[in-house]
Formats: sequence, C-alpha cells, structure tokens
Amino acid sequence: MNSGITPAEKIARLRLIRSENVGPITYARLMQRFGSAIKAIGALPDMARRGGSQKELKICSAAEAEDEIAKIEKFGARLIVAGEAEYPQLLAEAEDAPPALTVMGNPALLSRPALGVVGARNASLSGRKIAETFSARVGAAGYVIVSGLARGIDGAAHAASLKSGTVAVVAGGIDVIYPRENEGLYREIAAAGAIVAESPFGTEPLARHFPRRNRIISGLSLGVLVVEAAEKSGSLITARMALEQNREVFAVPGSPLDPRAGGTNSLLKDGAHVTTSAEDILNVLGSLRLRPLGEPPQSPFVHGAGDDSQKHAEIPEALRAQILENLSPTPVSIDELVRALNAPIGYILTILLELELAGRIERQAGNKVNLI
Repeated sequence: MNSGITPAEKIARLRLIRSENVGPITYARLMQRFGSAIKAIGALPDMARRGGSQKELKICSAAEAEDEIAKIEKFGARLIVAGEAEYPQLLAEAEDAPPALTVMGNPALLSRPALGVVGARNASLSGRKIAETFSARVGAAGYVIVSGLARGIDGAAHAASLKSGTVAVVAGGIDVIYPRENEGLYREIAAAGAIVAESPFGTEPLARHFPRRNRIISGLSLGVLVVEAAEKSGSLITARMALEQNREVFAVPGSPLDPRAGGTNSLLKDGAHVTTSAEDILNVLGSLRLRPLGEPPQSPFVHGAGDDSQKHAEIPEALRAQILENLSPTPVSIDELVRALNAPIGYILTILLELELAGRIERQAGNKVNLI
C-alpha cells in the first residue's frame, strides 16, 4: 500500500510533533483540520496568538528534523510516521497514537497479532518463570510478544520470545539503552526482533516518559498480560490503558501475602481474565476477529479543511471567554463542555486547539482538558 506521503510531508510531520505544545492528540486534530503537516505548521503561529500566547511558538525547523532523521539512519534505525504503510494500524486506532516512531530491527513485527507482557521489576523467580513459559507458548502459537525492556518480567518475556518474535518499546530515544544491565538483550532484540521509541533520538528516559511508553505496549497488542504487579505500579497503568484502548487484560493470580500480587489480584476483582496457563490467553485471543486492515476510521491524514481563516473570523470572541470561564485545573470532558456552552462544536474544538498551542490548557486521557 502506497501511503502517498512525500519526503517533504514526512519531514513536516516530524517537525509538527516536535514543535512546542503539540502532543499526539493535538497533532491529530491539526491534521484533521488542515489535511497536511505542511499546512498545519504554517498555521501554528497565528493559532497560538489567537489562543493568547505572549511569546513566539517554538516550531521545529526543517534542519532539526532532517538532522534527527540522519542520526536515526546512521544508527541503523528508521523513522515511520503515522499514515505510512508500515505504521502499525492497530496502534493507529488509539486516540493518542504516537505520530512518529523510530524502529530498530524488523518493522513488520509491529503489524502482527501481539500480546503485551508486563510486570514487576523486582519479580520473583516464580514470576519470571511464568512470564518465560507463557511468552514462549504464546509466541510459538504465532503471536509477537511486546514488552518494555525493563528488568524482571519484561526481560523474561523478551528472552523467551526472541525466536518467535518480540518487540521492545523503550521510554527514551532508540539509542539510549535502559537499564544498562539489559544491553545484551537490547542488542539481541535489535538483531532478531524490533525496538521501538517515540522519544526523539538521544532522549534520556525520565519518569514522565514511562506511562507514554506503556500506552504503546498496549496499543500494539490485542491484549496485555500482567504477571506480577504491586498496587499503583506502572504495570497497572499499562492495564488501564489497555482497557481504554479496548484491549483484553489478563492477570496471573498471586498470594495475598505477596505485595507483588496486590495489583494483579485487584485486576482480577475488576474483571480481568484469570490466567493460570498460556491456553487461557490463546483461547481469548483466538476468538478475536480483527477487521480487514485499512485506513483507521478516525484517520487524521486524509480529510483536510485547507485554509480556515474564514472559520476563525466567524468565531465570537465571547465564546473564547466562556470556554476559559468553564475550565479549571480539574480536567473536564470536552463533551461536557460542549453541552454546557451550547455552541457549535467546531468553534469549541478550534478554540481549544488555539489555547493548547498557546500553552494555556493541556489534554488528558478520555477526551478531557484542563487549565494549566
């Protein structure tokens, strides 16, 4: 399938997501409005000014984008942007799908049916054995194993699925190996599987990067298996994101005396699949029916509105003030905001875009926004 993305448009798409105040959801909204990143970039300064920005918006330059791509290719990886044929379409269906992925290894693995496997870094010997056994069995049945290259459960799942196919999603840049103790595993996966990064080349992983990484693990997968996880752990964040993405969640029950089982047992109480064998996973995954691959239904890459200057001229200034009055630091649903204001949804979405580009609001999961 030919994506029809020109080299100039690909560079523009990287520039757009690397620009100030542009996150994945804002990127998608801009693409829906303008139809191309080239047009969207040209509109950013005016939109930020209308949103109340008092300073010039920092827009990633073409030279910066070209330099990043050159570094990626020199490292032996490649950049894939949303809308290209190799971009994984199951991930593309997520509301906050990453607009650009850096991939080291075999990108075809990203589009194969997959199971995410996550769990505790300080996993028990039993937990690691379960992760190895289940990953090997599910991998042998034709599913790719996706995990986060962390120590513990992640490492065990990757090691057990090197031959059948494994994908490691990292929190930093594609070139930053974390944790260092998994350097050997990183190189094995790069050679036999695939490593995926959303962060720019050279980015050191920070705490805020890991939840973003987790949504990619679940987004690439038909379901997520949680082997060992304490309450409020990162693995539970992955499970929550899997549910938001309409994925299956599997959990291995554990002793109530082991804190590492607190999270998994809570998942089971909340309706996760009780998983005591690989067959429990395979039976559920085997019953799923993927729709034929095609352009995702909410694709932001086809229908553009072109020049929208007339639309902006029609928006009443009073509505901008009303929106700000109704927002607070507490996230509110955009649907709820639309109902409260009784104004055209197109106007509201445009104003929200402008406010976000101006750095005055931020988007949250579940189609919510809040004041900064």
